[in-house]
Amino acid sequence: MSFLDNVKSLFTAGGKSAAAFPAEEYKGYTITPTPQSDGGQYRVCGVITKDEQSHPFFRADLLGSADACAEETIRKAKLTIDQLGDGLFR
Repeated sequence: MSFLDNVKSLFTAGGKSAAAFPAEEYKGYTITPTPQSDGGQYRVCGVITKDEQSHPFFRADLLGSADACAEETIRKAKLTIDQLGDGLFR
């Protein structure tokens, strides 16, 4: 898989574009789930943004559906925000 394919895969999940998974606002941050297809399952990943800063994150968790993965991504991102706050961007 080429670098360009890797970047593209960050924004698609089983044929769905990242726009298919709406962003959610939480404590001044925007969480955008971007589930990645991985061997027939979906890896938890997304992007947390605030103002002009963004932090992509990836977790080891795999789920059976892109929708369930997007929900888990939101949950994990909220935990990360609660734990690290603006320290995400250091």
